Amino acid sequence: MNAPQPKQASTIDNRLLNVMILCGFLVAICNGCVKLEPTTVATAPTSNATSGSSYPVSEPPTVPEETTTQPADVPKFDPAPEGKVLRHAVFFSFKEESSEEDIQGVVDAFRELPAKIEEITGFEWGANNSPEKLNAGFTHCFLLTFKDEAGRAAYIPHAAHKAFGDVLRPHNDKVFVLDYWGDANAKPLKKELKHAVFIRFKKGASAEEIQKVEAAFAALPAKIDTIKRFEWGINNSPEPHAAGFTHCFMVGFDSEEGRAAYLPHPDHLAFIEILKPVLDAPRVLDFWAQE
Repeated sequence: MNAPQPKQASTIDNRLLNVMILCGFLVAICNGCVKLEPTTVATAPTSNATSGSSYPVSEPPTVPEETTTQPADVPKFDPAPEGKVLRHAVFFSFKEESSEEDIQGVVDAFRELPAKIEEITGFEWGANNSPEKLNAGFTHCFLLTFKDEAGRAAYIPHAAHKAFGDVLRPHNDKVFVLDYWGDANAKPLKKELKHAVFIRFKKGASAEEIQKVEAAFAALPAKIDTIKRFEWGINNSPEPHAAGFTHCFMVGFDSEEGRAAYLPHPDHLAFIEILKPVLDAPRVLDFWAQE
């Protein structure tokens, strides 16, 4: 005969059974109401410290095996014409309020450039002393020489040249610049009085008339023996400071007496008559060349 089970144990079993049924019911409800989706972990974009750009980690940028920097376009220049060097003629006028010390400071700063810019192969300067009063207010003359156009191209943006511009700017009133191909084989004079003549032709002047003037001026050294050096050329400066002048004739004397004999010389006066019909304006500056 089986003994009856204790009442307390039966009650506990019933409670456990009820709890299990309730849990199963709740799970069924949740599974029916909520459909779980697979989740993805959001990733923050990583920053490229070199380029400043951001890329998602899931789609990394394509990195080439080898990166190269393309060089910027570098201007190419033809070599200098045979037997020629490039002259860079620069003239300044100064503000009235600039003192002699201010002006000398500009001169000294310009004179330092050949030691700082290796492309400068020659440097001469002087103060205007022309008796003709055709200098248009310009008082200081500088004649630089470069091997070729590449040398000039390196000089113009050079840091030392720009620093000189900062010294010049507070005192400069006007600037006149004209470049031309000069004679590479010219023998220097021990002491040279340079007579720089610039010509601006009338707009209607023909090529034939201009060539006639060029030939007449170039013939003067054979006719006037006080001319000790001579070269001439057509402006090729990339700077906008020529004021419409296109031709430079650089005449050299070894004394003021030589210049004094040249100016009234009949052959010089004959040249002027050839020039007059096509001349718009002359500009003349003379200076004793010094380094």
